[in-house]
Amino acid sequence: MKKRIAGNIRLLNSYLSENENGIIDSVEKIAAKIIETLKNSRKILTFGNGGSAADAQHFAAELVGRFMLERSPYQAICINENISNLTAIANDYGYERVFERQINGLCKRGDLILCYSASGNSPNILKGVEAAKLIGAFAISMTGYSGGKLSSLTDMNFNVSINNTARVQEVHCLANHLICEIVEDTLK
Repeated sequence: MKKRIAGNIRLLNSYLSENENGIIDSVEKIAAKIIETLKNSRKILTFGNGGSAADAQHFAAELVGRFMLERSPYQAICINENISNLTAIANDYGYERVFERQINGLCKRGDLILCYSASGNSPNILKGVEAAKLIGAFAISMTGYSGGKLSSLTDMNFNVSINNTARVQEVHCLANHLICEIVEDTLK
C-alpha cells in the first residue's frame, strides 16, 4: 500500500509541476468567470456522472454552504443530486437526456454550467452542454485523458491529461478548492 501511495504522489507531483502555470491560469480564469456570473445575479449549475457527479455535488455544496469563510450563500445547483429528476427523466426520455432536460428547465441566459467528465465523451453530459449553449449559458468543463469531445464543446476546459480517472478526479478536487477560495476571497 505504501508503494502505491508513493507512486500516486510521484505521478501527481510530476503532473502538477509540469503543468503549474497552466493550472494556475485555468483556475484563475474559471474563478473569474464564476465571480462574474454570481455578481450578475446568475446561477451556477453543476453536473457529472459517477465520481464526477460527486465532484459536481461537492463544488455546488461549497458555494451554497461555505468553503472557508462565513458569508452569504451563492446561487448554485447540482442537477445530478435529485434522484427523482434523474430517474423520471431517464425512464421517460432515456439516460442520455437526464441533464439536457434539467438544463432546459433550470438554466437561463447568463447562467454558468460546470460539468465534470473524466473521459469527456459521456453522451448525457454532451447533450446537457449543447442545451446550455443554445440557451446562452457559459459552459466550463473539467475533463481528463485527452479531454474528449467535451473539451472543444465548452467555452473553457480544465483538462487533466492523466490516463487514470482517480488521479484526474484528485486534481479536479484540488482545482475546485482553489476556485472556491478565490471566489470567496473576492466576493466576501
